[in-house]
Amino acid sequence: MQTDQEIINRIKFLMKELKYRQVEFANRVDVDPSNLSKYLNGRLPISEALINRIVVNLGVNKQWLEDGDDLPFAKNAAPATLSMGGNLNVAQPTGTPVYDIDVTAGTMPRASMFTDDQIIGHIDLPDVASAAHRIVRVNGDSMSPVIRNGDYVALRELTNLQYIFWGQIYVVLLDDYRMIKYVRRNADPKLVTLHSANPDYDDMDILRSDIRDMMLVQQILHLDTRL
Repeated sequence: MQTDQEIINRIKFLMKELKYRQVEFANRVDVDPSNLSKYLNGRLPISEALINRIVVNLGVNKQWLEDGDDLPFAKNAAPATLSMGGNLNVAQPTGTPVYDIDVTAGTMPRASMFTDDQIIGHIDLPDVASAAHRIVRVNGDSMSPVIRNGDYVALRELTNLQYIFWGQIYVVLLDDYRMIKYVRRNADPKLVTLHSANPDYDDMDILRSDIRDMMLVQQILHLDTRL
């Protein structure tokens, strides 16, 4: 295991990347906020219990957290999936905003996608990401059966596109279109490979420099409209 300060730096990276304030992070990993502050300030030594709580509650790669090796999250980790009955017809002013946007169609830049006039409601469920995330609609079958036509996904915006969690599902914005795919490492560092869950679709290799924005799929919401 590396020094406490190196582990602290990685914990702070997680807080920034996941957009958790210190108290929110403490609550997510089930640690007293005052003790987390002491850990981060070096007044308490980093314990095995703290590391295990972060690994279990956030799905973080323990090897990366302890030693800085490999990637922060498991390469093939699937986003959490929720099944909901009925239609999205929520109007509570709290919770995660739901936008009237299809993330697999159009060329609208990110800045224009998430405006207040696009919000059609909110979802306030314990397992759905915080209000800092956005929920949008997915059409098409390229990610079926993982993400079905008409499902919704909760997205987390990234602060630094240099850090890609390989094997995770992203919404990728290019100049001409946007799509939702697994993003895989390419042998050529200038390229990334976009992979569909549906075997009928071929992989796509694109230049990293062509990517205008990326958003990580944090949760998948399957809607059962039969109810």
